[in-house]
Amino acid sequence: MSFADSYHATTLALLDSVRARNLATLRALGPIVGRSLAAGGVLHLFGSGHSEMLAREIIGRAGGLMPVTGLFDPGYGFSENIVGYGTRLAQRYENTYGLQTGECFVIISNSGKNASPIEVALHAKARGLTTIALTALSMSTTSRTVHPGGKNLHEICDHTLDNGGVPGDAVVEVEPGRFAGPTSTLTGSLLLNLLALEAVEWLRAQGHELPLVTSQNIPGGMEANIALAARYRTRLSKLIG
Repeated sequence: MSFADSYHATTLALLDSVRARNLATLRALGPIVGRSLAAGGVLHLFGSGHSEMLAREIIGRAGGLMPVTGLFDPGYGFSENIVGYGTRLAQRYENTYGLQTGECFVIISNSGKNASPIEVALHAKARGLTTIALTALSMSTTSRTVHPGGKNLHEICDHTLDNGGVPGDAVVEVEPGRFAGPTSTLTGSLLLNLLALEAVEWLRAQGHELPLVTSQNIPGGMEANIALAARYRTRLSKLIG
């Protein structure tokens, strides 16, 4: 089997297993996120370094939720292990966009050991937000944290979504002891979109309006997004229109 074929087969199976292992947590989180959005809140995300890609996946995304916003690290993760840096990022973000008790904050870290994600989670918890870790438990439960508090991300957050990854993230052995083909982006994206859909389902079941982003490439899409985004004008780090 070629490397690409091996990766394809492995990731297809992994997507199914990741959904199955997180299903109970996703179903529990749907109403929590849904209630916070129905009350006028927004869903916050943070990912340091490559994990920022996942945070951006569901922000301003056609077919996704409008009230979703992200804390972005201007250093692109370069300083994620400097103790105190994540706290300052969170403080600046709060001063600009606000954090409200009862909202939800998804903190993404594949290893679960780095200082910045842990400090963002601690800051959010201190403000009364529900914190959700998106991590690889195989790494977060075995890697020693660099944060002086001594805990990894999954030990701090209220809920954990496990992306099912292996230590090192890559799953295809291309030379003895060397691996390629990371999986965290695929499974992380799946989990975030499943989380959003669980919230959408709860909102619909409770009779709430669905605050969805419309593709600007279909008639009326841009106008609809501008009108909806106006409700969150001071809260979102990326707005449509």
